[in-house]
This record gives sequence, C-alpha cells and structure tokens, in this order.
Amino acid sequence: MATTTLSVEGMACGGCEETVEEAVGALEGTDSVDADNTTDTVEIEGDVDTDSVADAIEDAGYTVV
Repeated sequence: MATTTLSVEGMACGGCEETVEEAVGALEGTDSVDADNTTDTVEIEGDVDTDSVADAIEDAGYTVV
C-alpha cells in the first residue's frame, strides 16, 4: 500500500479537515485519509492517482501546493 502526502492550503479547522477527508476518501483505491490543518497536509493510504486526489481537494475548495 502506497502513502501519499500533499500540502494543502486553506484548511483552518476540523470541519475543513473533514471536508478534505470526505472528498479524497470517495476516490477509488483510497484506504484511509488523514488531513491536518495544523501542518497543512493530507496523507492518503492506498493506490490512488495523485492528480485525481489534487482535483478532489481543489473541487472541495482548497489548494494543493
């Protein structure tokens, strides 16, 4: 199982973390997602396409850097 970590701008609270986790968690191949607004990161476990993850995060209203 692969682990991918991305930097995300715009998360300010636990609600933001939940929004990102739900958006990425809906992608096929995702085993787990952990968003952290204090470090501005999201860690994804599973076999997912990084571009698809970035698109899902940006569609949810956040910026992948």
